[in-house]
Amino acid sequence: MQYDIHQILKYLPHRYPILLVDRVLECEPGKSIHALKNVSINEPFFTGHFPHHPVMPGVLILEALAQAAAILSFSTMGAGPDDQTVYYFVGIDGARFKKPVSPGDQLHLHVEVVRSARGIWKYSAKALVDGVVVTEAELMCTARKLDEA
Repeated sequence: MQYDIHQILKYLPHRYPILLVDRVLECEPGKSIHALKNVSINEPFFTGHFPHHPVMPGVLILEALAQAAAILSFSTMGAGPDDQTVYYFVGIDGARFKKPVSPGDQLHLHVEVVRSARGIWKYSAKALVDGVVVTEAELMCTARKLDEA
């Protein structure tokens, strides 16, 4: 399955400037997702994150991977978020930043489900630019009702 921005907005509560997934190229519910983030010089973080040599912050690359994971999870469950649900990080293991991401790069977000148990999802995640891994990590996320958060 492929998703355009209109479908992504149904799966994610995020909006500009924190929405970090532009398109889903492939999604196999319960298994994996391949999504894109087009990195533009117009991103608000570039004005302050090394203005003399703009670099996308690593935490935002991890956030983009988590957003792709959320789309995969909601697609797997056949539901989207609602006003009473928040999708949280609950763990990040083995995060490695191998190369900087710069304006003009196209970030390919690859996320695979490792397991899901008791509402906690574990993923293997990689971000690539031009076929080269720039970031990798194991992510753990969960959806929680606001009254449980």
